[in-house]
Amino acid sequence: MNYLKMVIFTSVLSLAGGVSSVFAQSPFNEMPRGEYVVDLSHASVVWKVSHLGLSSYVARFADFEAAIDYDTSDITNSTVTAKINPMSIQTAYPNAKEKDFDNILATDESWFNAGEFASIDFVSTSIEMTGDKTAVMIGELTFLGVSKPVSLDVEFNGAMLRQPFSGKPTMGFSATTTIQRTNWGMSKYAPNIGDEVEVMIEGEFVKTDG
Repeated sequence: MNYLKMVIFTSVLSLAGGVSSVFAQSPFNEMPRGEYVVDLSHASVVWKVSHLGLSSYVARFADFEAAIDYDTSDITNSTVTAKINPMSIQTAYPNAKEKDFDNILATDESWFNAGEFASIDFVSTSIEMTGDKTAVMIGELTFLGVSKPVSLDVEFNGAMLRQPFSGKPTMGFSATTTIQRTNWGMSKYAPNIGDEVEVMIEGEFVKTDG
């Protein structure tokens, strides 16, 4: 469904009685068990880091994959995996194409060193529910060849047994974490370019057919 058709469809539903009453949410413990994969058209991995204490420099990764092995009976038994392509950095740096700034960040040995380390990997090791729709997820982050545990604050945004546009079971999550990049060996310009990196993740996960 293209964008124009989606807008028209949503407008018709709104006039017919309200989108909220038509696009019904489902409790996450009623979602089917199994594998869910991230929908890149409704997902983002954004990070920001302090620049000289004057501003926060914001960038994103445009190419990544993630999956949830979802346990309906006990969400804490679920597992999450993700892989990020460091070559997909997008900084919106002025004249980035002319200066090749994104490629420099991705490939420079003092930064993401994608020539030697082609992916940034995450595997969850535990999930602890902290509320009806919140959790703390612990996992192993492998970055620049170093593996260390990280903790993410996760919020369950909602779920649909039948997402109206795809027709498939879909769940949505937000997650945040803060890491110290020097712990993974990225120390260039620290602390003037901040050691702490805040990561913000948004994602819709769609049930696979398997």
